[in-house]
This record gives sequence, C-alpha cells and structure tokens, in this order.
Amino acid sequence: MRTVAAVAVAWGVLVGGTAAGAARAAAADGGDTARGGATADAGAMPDSGLTRTPPVRLAPGVTYAEFRLPLPRGIVRGHLLTVDLSHPGVSVDLLHPAAVAARAPVSELADDRDAVGAVNGDFFNISEAQHPGVEVTGSPVGPAVSSGRELKGAVPDGQRFGPTLPPGATTRDVLGIGYDHRARLDRLALHGAVRSASGSWPLRGLNQYALPEGGIGAYTARWGRTSRERAVCGTDSDRGAGCDTDTAEVTIRNGRVTETAERPGAGVIEPGSVVLIGREAGARRLRALHLGERVRVGHRLVGRLPGRLRCAVGGFPVLRHGRPAAGLDTAAVTMRTSAGIANRGRTLLLMALDGEKGRHQTGLTVRELAELMARLGAREAMDLDGGGSSTFVTQDLYGEARVRNHPTDGKERPVANAVGVFSAG
Repeated sequence: MRTVAAVAVAWGVLVGGTAAGAARAAAADGGDTARGGATADAGAMPDSGLTRTPPVRLAPGVTYAEFRLPLPRGIVRGHLLTVDLSHPGVSVDLLHPAAVAARAPVSELADDRDAVGAVNGDFFNISEAQHPGVEVTGSPVGPAVSSGRELKGAVPDGQRFGPTLPPGATTRDVLGIGYDHRARLDRLALHGAVRSASGSWPLRGLNQYALPEGGIGAYTARWGRTSRERAVCGTDSDRGAGCDTDTAEVTIRNGRVTETAERPGAGVIEPGSVVLIGREAGARRLRALHLGERVRVGHRLVGRLPGRLRCAVGGFPVLRHGRPAAGLDTAAVTMRTSAGIANRGRTLLLMALDGEKGRHQTGLTVRELAELMARLGAREAMDLDGGGSSTFVTQDLYGEARVRNHPTDGKERPVANAVGVFSAG
C-alpha cells in the first residue's frame, strides 16, 4: 500500500499566498453542469487577503494545501493539489467509468485506479427535460483521452451544458497531459471518414451525446449500452430543439454492414463493431449502404500543438499567460473546480472550492476563478464542471479516497470523468 502522509491542517496557522505565489509563478514560467447561483458585482477581486496552509506532502511530487480568501460577500475556501509533473514517479490520467455514457462519484473513480488525488472533470449531459422520454447519457461535453486511448469527440458548441462559453472558446478545448510529462491547454478536433463503394464521407462524431446537423457519428464498444437516441436531438445552436426524424443507423461488424435501422438504437456494441448514426444529409448517405457491403471507418483526435497526449479532459480556458481570458462571466456565483498550469507545463494545480453550509461561505464567478488561479501560481487555467459536481479527493492513511471538500448537494454527485494523480513513490 502506498504510504500517504496524514493531512492534519490547522487553520490557526496560515501563510500568505498572494504576492509571493504570483512572484514565484512569474519567475518559474518567465461550472457548472447546471448554471445557477447568486449574482456578484462585476470587477476585480480584492488585491489582498488570500492565505493558505503550509503544503503537506501526500506522495513524492504531490502536495496538498487549503486556502482562504475573504470577499465582501463572504469567505471563499478551497483545496489545492500541486503536482510536480517532472518528478519521475508522478503521472496524471483521465479517470472515467467503464462506459463513456455513464457516471460515477470521483472517490469511486479514484479508488478504482488507486489515485493519490483527483478532482471532477468535464461538464456533461445531466438532463433531458426538453426531450421527454429521451434517456440521459451522462456523457461528457468535450473530447476525452485516457491512457492514450481516444474515448470521444466534442459535441457542437450549442449542445453543451455549463456556463456560456467566453468569446473564442469551443467545446474542443482541453486540458492535456502529454507523454513528455508536460501539461498544456490544447484544442482537439476529430478527423475521420466513412469509406465504401458508395462513397467517402467525413465522420463528424465519436461516442458523442449530440451530433452536428447533417453529420455521421461513430459509436464503439466504449459508448456502453445507453440509448443512442440523444445523438439526433437538438441543433448546432439550440440544445433544446426537438429530436430529428430523418435518421439512420448502420452496424458494421468485421468491416461489413450487418444491420440497418431507421432510428438510433440502444444496447451493448460488441468489441470490434462500429455503429454509425446519421441525421439529415448524413442519414441519406448511410441509407445508400446495403447489407454485406464493405465499409471502413477511421478516426483520430488532432491537436493544434505537437506531441501526443496521454490524457485530455474538456472544459474552457479562463487564464492565458497569467491573464484572465476576455469576456468571462462576472455575474453567476457558484462553487468551482479548475486545473491550472505553471512552470512551463511542469506543474499542475488542481483546485476545488468548498461548499460547506453555514460558514458564510461564497463561491466565485468565472472571472474571479481566473484571478484566483493566477494568485495560486497558474499561468494558464481551465474551468472544469462546478456547482454540485465540484469534488476534491485525496487518499487517506489507509489508501482509500477521502472527499476533502463539502459538495453543495450534501453528497458526491456522480460525474462523467475526473482528473487523477498518481505517484509511484
């Protein structure tokens, strides 16, 4: 069993982390699924008042601390994991349930992989109130890569859950950790095609709860047994629009068409098989295929930056080059989760706010989140799912995952994925 240091934090002894933290970062570097919450006045966060506890070593290359920030409307409390990616025994990976279309608590995901620490990840398909009778998939919004395996692509921007995207952001934005042991903000686009004697057509989706209008999507065994009907609901600009009826589904097994249907189905997809779903123009193309016909389906996620990613999780950038991104929301206040990058990608900061009731606590706006991450030492930062999804987990002395923060629901919310930290020491 990995030896983990006890985390005995006393709030009676706090150390300043504002100017010193920012200076160290500068020298080194040269959400919510369901939006809601109170409102706050626009404007910058107060310049002083951020304090944090001395860091406690959880494992080689991994430390834990708590922080406190007083604001006029209340106290912000949170938890911070600092990960030295350059340490030879440290690694980071995407934690996820057995299927893309499934959810699980962060503590369960962390225990399954024996992670030293973890925070919740991407926003996800949490509700289908606008599509009565359509099964909620629990599938994440953005691209997902785990242990080098491409799990899914990004849904159209208009189909996402979470706060309004700031200008220039997209569902394809990810926090990635490369095989070079460096963290980066990147953008992953799906490149793929469906090829047969009937023609060659672009692939527009991979294991996604929503497909672009007129597109064709591929679903593999990693999707799970959940219904695929949600894939043809909504439009590229309106998540709540009705479900399309001009659809087709084709099953490819061992490179040949074995089944066709007019509507998306449900149930297990056998390993090695691919189910293609088309809507509008994509459906008409799939209807040109016939039983027994040879079909090849290829796909890959392509980033803007060089280097293969070991893992990637969706969200949207809030901090770039030490400055908050333009157009960040300054009104909605809620609990937040974020991943920050410092020291030229060598340090990863995982943060979640604490939602404990009855302590005059408050959450943050997205703009305030960006400012907080800069003060904690990040040069770049990604907003992950927040609100009731915000969960921060570390291992206890017995090697079991312990939830350190107080989720606002009063208990852990099952989520689509999480960012997990590992140490071989």
